[in-house]
Amino acid sequence: MEAKKSSLFLLSPWMEQHNELDAGFSSRLGGVSEEQWQSLNLGLHVRDRDDSVITNRKRLTEALRWPFEAWTCAEQVHGSEVFQVTAAERGKGRSALVDGIAGCDALMTNVSGVLLTSLYADCVPLYFYAPDVKAVALAHAGWRGTVGEIADRTIAAMGEAYGAKPEVMQAAIGPSIGPCCYEVDGAVIREVERLLNELQLPGDKQETCMKLEAGGKARLNLKEINRQIMIKAGILPIHIELSKWCTGCRTDLFFSHRMEAGLTGRMASWIGFS
Repeated sequence: MEAKKSSLFLLSPWMEQHNELDAGFSSRLGGVSEEQWQSLNLGLHVRDRDDSVITNRKRLTEALRWPFEAWTCAEQVHGSEVFQVTAAERGKGRSALVDGIAGCDALMTNVSGVLLTSLYADCVPLYFYAPDVKAVALAHAGWRGTVGEIADRTIAAMGEAYGAKPEVMQAAIGPSIGPCCYEVDGAVIREVERLLNELQLPGDKQETCMKLEAGGKARLNLKEINRQIMIKAGILPIHIELSKWCTGCRTDLFFSHRMEAGLTGRMASWIGFS
């Protein structure tokens, strides 16, 4: 992803190839929120002032030259459910937490003028574009969504709803916490080990996804795990964009739930087409 000024990271390869498409990720910079959410907090659920969050969301949509009414988001419950957004759901969740699309962590649409958005502070943003049927999707993948294979479920849902073919689909993995900053133990290790065995990855690739350490700990690479899930689902490796940004290392640019002990704001991913 390529930075635009100081506050937006754009999925430039897609946007240069497809003029109708907008996709990217925000930073923590350029908003009106005060400490501890300074400054471009886009989450309504973190005890920031609602009016500050709405102002920040409007600033983002204005920068993208989208109407605020297009902002559409889900409740996000760290699950793996996928929701098909129609014109009737356009704008859900933009101004009130209770109005968000309930019970899901992935949104997809083939409706122009809908800006799908999702919120993050370390979890992995997953982007999907099916140019053959002109459909897009976003998925929010924490460790639970990852082991629930939300990437695979989103790809399958796009195929069922729109006839999207994985072999021509494009995918991207945005900024998130990296293995340098993400140490896990116990149940997380067991769940990831189960998934990696199901993916039938060779030993070296398994170690890239999760490196075991002394004391029952491990370093988890959620980006790479999601990339492997995408590949298994049929997306070609050359069609997957992979961000190198770690939200844990760069708290000057990004909010990080882990590095800031949960007292922080949220960035947003977005995708939509005109």
